Amino acid sequence: MTENEKTKAPAGGSWHGEAAAEGGRAAASSASQPSTDPYEEELEVPRNLWATVRRLWDVAKAQHWRIFTVCVGIVFYVAATLAGPMYTAYLIDLIWDKVQAAWHGGETFRITWSDGGIQIVGLFVLYTLQWGFYSLQTFVMAGFAERINLVLRNQVGEKLTRLPLRYFDAHQPGRIISRVTNDLDKMSEVMQTGLLRLLTAIGQVTGAVIMMVTINVWLALVFLVFAVGSGFVTRVVAAKTLVLAAERQSAVGELTGHVEEAYSGRAIIRSFNQEGASSARIHEATQKVADTMRRADFMTNAISPAIRLIVRLSQVAIAVMAGMMLVAGQLTVGVFQAFFQYINQASEPLTQMSFTINSLQSALASVERVFDILDEEEIEPEPDPAEAVAEPVRGRVDFEHVRFGYDPDRPLMKDVSFTAEPGHRTAIVGATGAGKTTLINLLMRFYEIDGGHIRLDGVDTRRMNRTELRSCFGMVLQDAWLFDGTIAENIAYGRPDATREEIVAAAKMARVDYFVRTLPDGYDTRLSNDAENISQGQRQLLTIARVILCDPRILILDEATSSVDTATEQEIGKAMDTLMHGRTSFVIAHRLSTIVDADLILVMDHGTIIEQGTHRELLAADGAYARLYNSQFA
Repeated sequence: MTENEKTKAPAGGSWHGEAAAEGGRAAASSASQPSTDPYEEELEVPRNLWATVRRLWDVAKAQHWRIFTVCVGIVFYVAATLAGPMYTAYLIDLIWDKVQAAWHGGETFRITWSDGGIQIVGLFVLYTLQWGFYSLQTFVMAGFAERINLVLRNQVGEKLTRLPLRYFDAHQPGRIISRVTNDLDKMSEVMQTGLLRLLTAIGQVTGAVIMMVTINVWLALVFLVFAVGSGFVTRVVAAKTLVLAAERQSAVGELTGHVEEAYSGRAIIRSFNQEGASSARIHEATQKVADTMRRADFMTNAISPAIRLIVRLSQVAIAVMAGMMLVAGQLTVGVFQAFFQYINQASEPLTQMSFTINSLQSALASVERVFDILDEEEIEPEPDPAEAVAEPVRGRVDFEHVRFGYDPDRPLMKDVSFTAEPGHRTAIVGATGAGKTTLINLLMRFYEIDGGHIRLDGVDTRRMNRTELRSCFGMVLQDAWLFDGTIAENIAYGRPDATREEIVAAAKMARVDYFVRTLPDGYDTRLSNDAENISQGQRQLLTIARVILCDPRILILDEATSSVDTATEQEIGKAMDTLMHGRTSFVIAHRLSTIVDADLILVMDHGTIIEQGTHRELLAADGAYARLYNSQFA
């Protein structure tokens, strides 16, 4: 929903996520095939790698200096790291020469400040520089990743307020939340570790190989042969691991769905004695997760020992060759150990590089899914300048040849026209999926019409600001929605500035005051977990009190008393009669006995108004309404 829909709901209306419910069902049954979620397939490789990278780079425009700082830090860190083995080679050869000289001269070997001491301090300074540059690049990269995360979160948050209800009808809420949380967190984590590791690895491997070549070409060639072999094995195993990771994620998603379904439907499961079947499905899904995790973990944990075995074999081969060169005087002791340090500096990044690249690809796939949200079509912008209904609002509503379809290629409403006079009561009846709630959705501009006009007091609603339009309406829906807060806060949802006296007066009018006062904390009782600590009927009474408090000019009642007992329904009916007096009201009803005194009854079928008139007129016509009415009282 839009930001305006969140901050300024229809006067007291409990339409949070509910207004489209019947509309979505109507679309599925009458106008189009059921919607499919394009995010159902969780790809771990971006569809367009470089386009995603370029767009992410543009998003991070304000943070480019950080990545440049990281690159500078990596250059100095790699330089200091590569200098370490050569410096230790110099230091070892120096000390070795001093030891041999002292031995041959019959003297005691000592390290003085000038002979070894200052060089050891220099090694300490070199290692300190390595630590400093590593800390710098790690800190700056963390800031870079988290700020990109924040920018994208803000963009997605703003985008979600501009998306039409059509988008939320077509996508599972859990997957939308996953895009905003899991995918962005994954991107941030991989950017902080994977990207930094990749850049550092490239510098280390390149520099270490160059240094090995400068020491001895043949020894370097032996290392490269083994490195190519280990890289090939790593690539093959990493590709398999990526497939298994996708299977594991799919299995976890399936298990989560079963668990969520079992939790939310626990009462129905027990009432139909399906605990065993539900448990079996969960156990089957759990076993599938265990199997996929076992295979994925085996591949992940087996590759490192295999690669290290190849590296150790290369070190054995190089040790034999280098030992022969050392005996022949072609290598010094210091250079001998320096070469092995370079092997370690190059082999470990090579081992991790394929996995790092895979994790980066997976992170970019996550970012690409976030970009998919940002590229979704938004609601139509507000008209500029917007028109307003003259005060006071009279409440005349005109539908003039309205056309609409949830799927543009399959129109649901082809030519709907009627007039609701100010202060009159208009009832909308028809079978489930006939388009009753869709009519209300169009009136509230939850969806935009494809043709025709909807006018409020003669003003085309498409020329009005959505906030101003919806402030004229109060809605009570069949599915009551209450948020996590006190009862008083829920009643005052449409009027946060209402006084406690006004809240209590509205509650009394809705016949809910007595029930509230029986609670331990009265109006300060906190509702949580979808208000499951009170009954469905009590929840509906609170939403009716919410509308009464807002005192709107136009009322929309969608089976507003369907969840209360007959006695309570009669009391609420009296309150509603008082509330609706002098106001334009739309009543969606299945029990026709509740709307026999309506000024206008619209009979809908497959999105079309097939009959309209008063109760007496429609009975006299002996059409669809008469058959429906007589079937209820036969």
